[in-house]
Amino acid sequence: MQILTNQQARQFILAKQGLMGAHRFVGKDGAYAYVRQAGCIQFDPVDVCGKNAELTLQSRVKGFTKTMLHELLYEDRKLVDYADKELSIWPAEDWPYFATYRERSRELGETFEGLEPLKEQALAYIRENGPVCSDTLPIEGEIFWHSSMHWSGHWDKKSPAARSVLEQLYTDGELVIHHKKGSRKYYDLAEKHLPREILDAADPCQDAEEFLAWRVLRRIGAVGLLWDKNSTAFLGLYLKAEQRKRILDRLTADGKICPAQVEGIKQTFYYRAEDEALLQDVLSGRVDQKPRMAFMAPLDPLFWDKDLVAALWGFRYSWEIYIPAVKRKYGYYTLPILFGENFVGRIEAIPDRKDGILRVKGLWWEPGVRMTKKLETALEKELKDFAKFNNVRINAAR
Repeated sequence: MQILTNQQARQFILAKQGLMGAHRFVGKDGAYAYVRQAGCIQFDPVDVCGKNAELTLQSRVKGFTKTMLHELLYEDRKLVDYADKELSIWPAEDWPYFATYRERSRELGETFEGLEPLKEQALAYIRENGPVCSDTLPIEGEIFWHSSMHWSGHWDKKSPAARSVLEQLYTDGELVIHHKKGSRKYYDLAEKHLPREILDAADPCQDAEEFLAWRVLRRIGAVGLLWDKNSTAFLGLYLKAEQRKRILDRLTADGKICPAQVEGIKQTFYYRAEDEALLQDVLSGRVDQKPRMAFMAPLDPLFWDKDLVAALWGFRYSWEIYIPAVKRKYGYYTLPILFGENFVGRIEAIPDRKDGILRVKGLWWEPGVRMTKKLETALEKELKDFAKFNNVRINAAR
């Protein structure tokens, strides 16, 4: 078992994530490569200074623009919007793995009275008329329904029939998102946009346990190093402690993950076996440690387990978007600032669309952080890049 210092653990995670040293991910191909490595990135519709998925890519993909993600999703069709860690974006090539998920959705859909005829009606309309949203699908009224994207919760809610049937068909895998206008989703037939070889591919997993193990493996790869404890990085997998232990043992026995110990932390950590060479580079000091700055997304894979971040970095982050203004310590949409291998502060940088300026509403440095010339230069560069990403300019009077 590998024994890592706290610093080596941090460096390994950041190197794996492409957040340290020279940019490993560049342009649209780099954005796709990063999503493939992470398995999935979380989607959130709130757009204050970029949506969460866009911010995740902006922080580590050199030259990334929002148009690139749109093209990968809705033109190239290399990525899809679908459930995984909540609502997510992941490679279309992984579609076959979610066969049992879609089957479960169809089974649950059959339990809602009156839904099946509406599904047939919606599919017929879309085949004839093309992409629709809930406002343009001519199905009126309400039905008792609850999204199978979220299988827990109450099942006796009345929902608009058009929205309900579209979401059900989407979760069933009959529809994919054709495009979005703001937060409005337009749906079309999956068979028109995903290759037949993907749609018809057999489920690579033999059973539900194997599918779960595959998803655990993906989550470990997304973070880089995960510990054997209840973790929000496993959100949506509904893992109990004994099941998690069994899956980690299975993945270890299959040679897919390797155990590691971090000094001062009792839990065993795991990393993907394919990352062994990268870990050895870290341990031998060969990894590129040139510092650069990044503003991190609230739901970035690096922050999927905030307790892990606190344990390794001593940095506590809370997304305050749902906290009443009077109770916020920082700001509505404050982003962690990563510089080199440390979190040095937080920033609330909001584009003013009217004046075309990026306004820094708040900047909070961590205790003990000194404003050096190197830090100041890195901040100015990141602000310039962040302004360009949001199609505004830096406020010279900042």
